[in-house]
Amino acid sequence: MSMVERVSHDVLVIGAGGAGLRAAIAAAATGARVGLVCKSLLGKAHTVMAEGGMAAAMGHVDDRDNWRVHFADTMRGGQYMNNWRMAELHAKEAPDRVRELEAWGAVFDRTADGRILQRNFGGHRYPRLAHVGDRTGLEMIRTLQDHAIHQGIDVHMEVTVVRLLMDGGRVAGVLAYDRERGRFKVFSCGAVVLATGGVGRAFKITSNSWEYTADGQALAYEAGAELMDMEFVQFHPTGMVWPPSVKGILVTEGVRGEGGVLRNSQGKRFMFDDIPENYRNQTADSEEEGWRYTQGDKSARRPPELLTRDHVARCIQREVREGRGSPHGGVYLDIAWIKERIPKAQDHIKKKLPSMYHQFMQLANIDITTTPMEVGPTTHYIMGGIRVDGDSQMSTVPGLFAAGECAAGLHGANRLGGNSLSDLLVFGKRAGEYAARFAAEHPGATVSNSEVDGAVAAALSPFERAGSAEQPYRIQHELQDLMQDLVGIVRKEEEMRRALDALQGLKARARDVGVAGNREYNPGWHTALDLANLLTISEAIALAAVERKESRGGHFRDDYPDKDSNYAKFNIVMRKGSGGEMELERRPIPPLPQELAGIIEEQKS
Repeated sequence: MSMVERVSHDVLVIGAGGAGLRAAIAAAATGARVGLVCKSLLGKAHTVMAEGGMAAAMGHVDDRDNWRVHFADTMRGGQYMNNWRMAELHAKEAPDRVRELEAWGAVFDRTADGRILQRNFGGHRYPRLAHVGDRTGLEMIRTLQDHAIHQGIDVHMEVTVVRLLMDGGRVAGVLAYDRERGRFKVFSCGAVVLATGGVGRAFKITSNSWEYTADGQALAYEAGAELMDMEFVQFHPTGMVWPPSVKGILVTEGVRGEGGVLRNSQGKRFMFDDIPENYRNQTADSEEEGWRYTQGDKSARRPPELLTRDHVARCIQREVREGRGSPHGGVYLDIAWIKERIPKAQDHIKKKLPSMYHQFMQLANIDITTTPMEVGPTTHYIMGGIRVDGDSQMSTVPGLFAAGECAAGLHGANRLGGNSLSDLLVFGKRAGEYAARFAAEHPGATVSNSEVDGAVAAALSPFERAGSAEQPYRIQHELQDLMQDLVGIVRKEEEMRRALDALQGLKARARDVGVAGNREYNPGWHTALDLANLLTISEAIALAAVERKESRGGHFRDDYPDKDSNYAKFNIVMRKGSGGEMELERRPIPPLPQELAGIIEEQKS
């Protein structure tokens, strides 16, 4: 314990993206002493990759929009696997959270009469995404960060949490280490909010940056919390495919919202070939109608490029698999074609999509105002995560809360674009408020010195095996290849069972990983510690995917390509068993209240 620095807070927030910052602000507003831990630097959050906008039914572009339509769109997009209470709260509260962000200094694009402008996005019936060009996530982080630093929040940058510390059945704190020097810290607290983001680094091709190693999900699981819906992984249809060094980097859906179209190597706009029956009456049946929709014609239906992400990703993969892909294994996303429709189209594209223009010019030497982009599916988001209460965001472990991508429930089987940013605001605020209330009502949690000593010893154990032949990078690369190839966009039982067998082998090898050198500036050690989280969550994804013998949302089974109504009745929930094994349970989905069921029926017409 003499090696360990002690820090005390009422509420500790782990993760400084949109959800973490909003939770910290909300907790601090109650008068709680708040600590904010981030794995990287403050401002270096995956939230900035959410470029297109935040979904909120404000009705500024189309006054037919309201929370009821947004709720129905979210439930339909999620294949009705959503936590309906979260979908209801999200649809109702998102407009206030956007207006609040504006009051704190966010500079949104505006309508002609000065209101916040909203754009089209996949799966949304009306233009609903409040945006700042194609830099919306960056503006959100800038605004929340500027607001948060004046709230008296203690920020701990470049610190990684390795263990949740318990007092009986409740959370009492965390053990973490400073990434530069490798020095351990114990944070004692009354409540913890996990806002650690996603799991993308478990896959080879991903839009996620290096931090996204499933830390929050694995920490919660090891502490006894339940995970839910882990089979539902979203593959964003449009990531960069060239050059190889940037493969997977996101190309915002805003490109398609502004009129961009998808074409195969034959120049055909292939998305018209495969429109799901339940979206047919909302989808344009001609290129002309689709164009009018993107230009704000309220009588037009949306183009097929703006169908849900899982569907678009599978259509792209089909074109590639059947030999109609681009030279580098993708398809073409063409926004340059709008020069046929708009005077000064090059200036228009640069104004509406400045980040995309610079991204392709700088990274691929491609001018998107004249040349189509090569894009393909990339692991982007996980709908599953820590099972939480819809109102409070508390997990099944007392004092442990979760918000944002690491929490399950809102998005069901598939997330609609733009719902992620408003999710961060709505449920980040709720998690912070309820965590502060829990800490105030349940004081006196204590951290066990023996638990800390055991966790420190476990974290340092790779140094004791410095001569081992097992290297962390090699295992991580093998894991990423395994998940990409066998538990990726299209899944089969035989392949996933092979993956599960291989995962057991990787877990055994990971226990023998050795690292050389010392604790200071040692990325090999950091990777060794991340491995346990990645392996745990990869197993959870594969087990849940084997259990769900149907195709629904982000989960597509080649051996069970259709939906099965029996599987629509439950979520797959998992927890750590008493013997350390992963236990699965089919948990019935609570029935919709009559009022909400009526809204869904009303919106189907």
